[in-house]
Amino acid sequence: MDTTATSLAHVLTGLRGELRLPGTAGYDTSRAVFNGMIDRRPAAVVHCADADDVSLAVRAARRLDLEITVRGGGHGVAGNAVRDGALMLDLSGLTSLDVVDRRATAGAGLLLGEFDRATGAHGLATPLGVVSLTGIAGLTLGGGIGWLNGRHGLACDNLVAAEVVVADGDVVRVDEDHHGDLLWGLRGGGGNFGVVTSFSYRLHPVATVLAGGLSFPGTVLRETLRAYDEVAGTTPDELSTAAALGRGPDGGATMSVAACWCGDVDEGRDVLRRLTGIPGAVGEFGAMSYPDWQCVPDAGYPDGRRHYWKAGFLRALPDAAVDVLARLVPEMPSPYSGIGLQQMHGAAARVDPTATAFAHRADQYDFLLLSQWPSADDDARNVAWSRRVFDAMSPFLADAVYVNNLGEEGTDRVRSAYGPNYDRLVALKRAWDPDNVFRANQNVVPEPAP
Repeated sequence: MDTTATSLAHVLTGLRGELRLPGTAGYDTSRAVFNGMIDRRPAAVVHCADADDVSLAVRAARRLDLEITVRGGGHGVAGNAVRDGALMLDLSGLTSLDVVDRRATAGAGLLLGEFDRATGAHGLATPLGVVSLTGIAGLTLGGGIGWLNGRHGLACDNLVAAEVVVADGDVVRVDEDHHGDLLWGLRGGGGNFGVVTSFSYRLHPVATVLAGGLSFPGTVLRETLRAYDEVAGTTPDELSTAAALGRGPDGGATMSVAACWCGDVDEGRDVLRRLTGIPGAVGEFGAMSYPDWQCVPDAGYPDGRRHYWKAGFLRALPDAAVDVLARLVPEMPSPYSGIGLQQMHGAAARVDPTATAFAHRADQYDFLLLSQWPSADDDARNVAWSRRVFDAMSPFLADAVYVNNLGEEGTDRVRSAYGPNYDRLVALKRAWDPDNVFRANQNVVPEPAP
């Protein structure tokens, strides 16, 4: 073993999980993330068995002056879970889940689908994301926009407690009565303050939903987008929608709308007629279990594809923005890419912007340019198209962005992600991580106090 490996083996005495070194079993599995553009080699991986393992690994990394990265589900597009020469903490083994009354306590290695199946067996759910293969950890720490946001808020709004390994290696229990400042920061402040090993969520009765999708002819993209925006702007809290623009087999633009109703089924059928009544709509909405609906998009995000994302919050959809999209969508290089407009509204929008670290509370779309393609030979043209569309849409976007959609971008966009709460997050960072131990993220830098 090299010097680093020997030192790690020495200081990690008592590890219950596994130390995975380059060339050993499990190392390549741990370092692989869903974005095929990320191919990095950490100095070692600690496959953690519990919070004590995480604590031991944090102390070891600090003692050996190794950067720390944290892998939950491995679905962060920026690939911050893995860095060359760092010590990766792989939390994928932390998959415990306990449901008591209307509260779920879940290990940080769980995926959305695993969580939803377990709580769904009780007829309960909490708002998470929209693809079941995503990890709960990064999603929640960044905010968590999903199909239940109109009625039940964001994932971070339903986070009531957490177990966190902080920068000195201590394991801290966090809730409203214990370290409430840190709980505030975990509700949307990213992985800046420690390694969360378990999350406790408030649950809501959600069993059967009305959900499905509609497709529309791309030849009337402008008219359809305007009609959809009008409907989305007046939907009840129980209905959340998302529009997607793409490129069809003939090279022309396509548009689809997905929707999920989480209220009374008969009332939902009446409300959904407003979407099915948009001219040209093909498709239907049907009753299904909420966990089944969460799995529907999974096939569109296979491991290994190369991803490049650009995003922002779109608080209005003027004709000029519709014209930009109608012009540039047919130029999309990859048939696997898409432009998403995920609706955020209702309960999620009504929270005071300072109540949680997630500040961007408004009726709006999470506007995401999600470019994906299979071959490295096509990197340049897909990245260039994404940037071109983003630049053309920038005049219509708020100075705000969903932190979970950020790739490797400059500090200005990190400030935009945290918005008016950035300065409070800096102060919290100084209190809990003054040495910026947890910096492999969309980083809040602990600047000196004024």
